[in-house]
Amino acid sequence: MAPRNKYSVILPTYNERKNLPIIVWLLNDNFTKNGLDYEIIIVDDASPDNTAEIARQLQKAFPNRIVLKQRAGKLGLGTAYVHGLQFATGNFVIIMDADFSHHPKFIPDMIRLQSTKDYDIVTGTRYSRDGGVYGWDLKRKLVSKGANIFADTVLRPGVSDLTGSFRLYKRDVLEKVITKVQSKGYVFQMELMVLAKSMGYSVAEVPISFVDRLYGESKLGSSEIAEYATGVLSLWMRV
Repeated sequence: MAPRNKYSVILPTYNERKNLPIIVWLLNDNFTKNGLDYEIIIVDDASPDNTAEIARQLQKAFPNRIVLKQRAGKLGLGTAYVHGLQFATGNFVIIMDADFSHHPKFIPDMIRLQSTKDYDIVTGTRYSRDGGVYGWDLKRKLVSKGANIFADTVLRPGVSDLTGSFRLYKRDVLEKVITKVQSKGYVFQMELMVLAKSMGYSVAEVPISFVDRLYGESKLGSSEIAEYATGVLSLWMRV
């Protein structure tokens, strides 16, 4: 009898005090209803709004399901995933945002698709079939779509949503790819996917509805956009 799969969800947080209880409840609801084993690893970068205190309360509400790892400051999205991966005990890892822009209701679909052909990675996509973006103004939509077109034109990875951050990985695949990633910020997701494809790993896509954050402010600014463009060109030189 094959061992039961376990899914480790890594949630990087920074000022997500209001969002965290909602996303944790939804994660528990979707995993429980589908009879899936899971854990949630919260990596908090010293949030000024005391997100970590909320995480400790959630540990009591959901015993043996939540792991809290606190860091000294805002150290970057990429390093948060690297840090969280060290404590994952599942054979699959899910990376997603904690701000409710990624709805856990899509996770069972990702898991089902992965099992059909034993895919190494399943990624949520906003830009294929029934996927979509809600709550963004036209400028933000154009920036996101333009970033994906730019990266796809330069790198040609064959993935419709390179900048998306809602993904299911086989743990051993993520461990191998993540050691080769050089970026730490918003380029991290794109670099992970491009490197995984260049290493021959299989990728499938599930259409998702991306909804702008429920509470708090977006952390994307002009410096992140410039970092992304530089990252695409740097990656083009490597693969």
